[in-house]
Amino acid sequence: MKIISVRYVFIFVGLLLLTSYSPTSTREISKEQLLMRLVRQNLESRHYLENNIDDAFSKKVFKEYLEGFDYRKQFLTAEDVAELSTFEIKIDDEIKAETFQLFDLSMQIRTKRWAEAKQYYQEILASPFDFSTDETYETDIKKIGFAKNEAELKERWRKYLKFEVLKRVYNTLEAEDKKDKKENAKTFAQIEEEARKAVLKIMNDWFLRMEKEDIAAKRATYINAITACYDPHTTYYAPRAKENFDMDFSGKYEGIGARLMTKEDGTVKISEVMPGGPAWRQGILKAEDVILKVAQGDGEPVEVTNMLLDEVVKLIKGKKGTEVRLTIKKLDGSLSVVPIIRDVVLIEETYAKSVILENGDKKKIGYINLPGFYADFSNSGGRNCGEDIKNEIAKLKKEKVDGIILDLRSNGGGSLTEVIQMTGLFIEKGPIVQVKGRRGKPNVGEDEDPQIHYDGPLAVMVNSMSASASEILAGAIQDYKRGIIIGSKSTYGKGTVQNMLDLDRYLPVSLDNIKPLGALALTVQKFYRINGTTNQLTGVIPDIILPDIYSAYEEEIGEKKEDFPLEADQIEPLKYNIWTKNENKIAKAKANSQKRVSKDNVFQLISENAQRIKQQNKTSQVSLNLDKFREMQKKYVEEAKKYKVINEYESGITITPLKADFERDNIDSTTKARIDNWYKSIKKDIHLNEAINVVKDLM
Repeated sequence: MKIISVRYVFIFVGLLLLTSYSPTSTREISKEQLLMRLVRQNLESRHYLENNIDDAFSKKVFKEYLEGFDYRKQFLTAEDVAELSTFEIKIDDEIKAETFQLFDLSMQIRTKRWAEAKQYYQEILASPFDFSTDETYETDIKKIGFAKNEAELKERWRKYLKFEVLKRVYNTLEAEDKKDKKENAKTFAQIEEEARKAVLKIMNDWFLRMEKEDIAAKRATYINAITACYDPHTTYYAPRAKENFDMDFSGKYEGIGARLMTKEDGTVKISEVMPGGPAWRQGILKAEDVILKVAQGDGEPVEVTNMLLDEVVKLIKGKKGTEVRLTIKKLDGSLSVVPIIRDVVLIEETYAKSVILENGDKKKIGYINLPGFYADFSNSGGRNCGEDIKNEIAKLKKEKVDGIILDLRSNGGGSLTEVIQMTGLFIEKGPIVQVKGRRGKPNVGEDEDPQIHYDGPLAVMVNSMSASASEILAGAIQDYKRGIIIGSKSTYGKGTVQNMLDLDRYLPVSLDNIKPLGALALTVQKFYRINGTTNQLTGVIPDIILPDIYSAYEEEIGEKKEDFPLEADQIEPLKYNIWTKNENKIAKAKANSQKRVSKDNVFQLISENAQRIKQQNKTSQVSLNLDKFREMQKKYVEEAKKYKVINEYESGITITPLKADFERDNIDSTTKARIDNWYKSIKKDIHLNEAINVVKDLM
């Protein structure tokens, strides 16, 4: 396998550029000025997009900063916004002058409004709420403007706090109704008071944490309003925030094995469950789940909404063998408490693995699961996914499988070198991907090895969370017509390449006293399919689209939901030879799959449930009347009962371990338990079951 003409081997943020920086002036310069200078110079000279830092750009930055500064519109009044607006077309001048007058003014206003907001919530929560009145609360922040004055701002706080108390009152009432014994039941007054006290504690804790936030983190918010106007993946990380970049709950391989991020509304969501970690083995926690509370074993749960990310991490991290309980909200709106025993995150489990599957006949389908496009560049003898997939294919061929499924669902990407090598295993030779910077011709990642390691029926599974390298492989397989792509309506739609610049590496020894400056993730390239199109925004559209939960959130998941994504464009296509063996088979497989899915009750329920959730999410106004709120929640619960069969589904898939893996999979009871859990998830996977049928149609 030979790979040529690829200068950058990562398609995720992670490559450190070892460059140096010499100040253009010997005058005294502050840390903040130097930071702004480095950010601006890199944006102007190295970012893929040639953006003019002018008044038009300034307006974009101002809007972005204002939205991030007071996302829920609970602090600023229209008068404050008017005062800040004097800088709306001056930010470009500030960037060039390396000044922070807008930022300083916003901090002054914040201090004043912060003190007033503390008085609001303490006063409001001191008295019981009347839940018999007929009023509503708007949960969609985009539908409201900034408060006209302090009175309207206080009223907004009242409704927000009433809603938070109402949710807790409702949950307690539902729990009380399920109790067998009623003699010790709490009175409504007790329930309401406890709910108010709980919300008061949350607010006190949150304000205290926010007050402790250092100025560097606040300044990073301002700088990121600037970087965000280039594209959503160009981001400045303050020194402390850099430690949380791609933060996983497990610390250094010890914890629960997941990654998280803070959403704009203050909630904390799972961005990735690390394959092989305790959360992955447990099987309930999924990407996009929102964490509401964290408890240590059977201790009192701590609400984490609006909590600093590193504080949430501290609550979740812990010693191996200890239990943490996460209260989570799933994509379908359901709530559950997920107990997880912390453990060492075993790297072995993040690697590719395979089994043989059958679903009703004697056709043997090889199933390869690839969690990520990994590569160990620090160790010449380390593992890489391209070589591992080649080995898995060899093992499956030895077992004489009739077809292969490569599962890239929720695979967020990784090494560009590996995806080129891996795609080359399935074709004779030819180009795999084009990579282009802001200037010059595209570089081509090409497989020049004529050997085909597997030439049989092939299906590649993707979903809306399959990104970057996953999209390159799926796109190439589709362009060559080498196999069939199965999955969500589209993949994530990320077609850009980032480099991570350690800003400290730009500084000479004479400026060591200014360190640390943090890091800048900078978008420097876009990648294109061999047919000249891009995966940017549109993603890869599968040949066969199966109903799934992600269709309920198609406008909220993916690159297209971002404010300033790079545009989708095209370049010249390359010459490549179509795989002729699948000319008629792919169309036949698509038609057969459509017939099966249309007649399958569970698939229909999945589709219905996604539409139900989509419609439910459009209702942004919530009644603050307890009776009406309970009635609405009862309606949602009743509607959800119809779809319980989705979680109860069993495919009937027969799983046969590979002979070559028997010793590895049974090395100890812990490993065997992990493999057994994997098998259980396979048997409940309706999408995988259909993929087996599709591969058989390709034979």
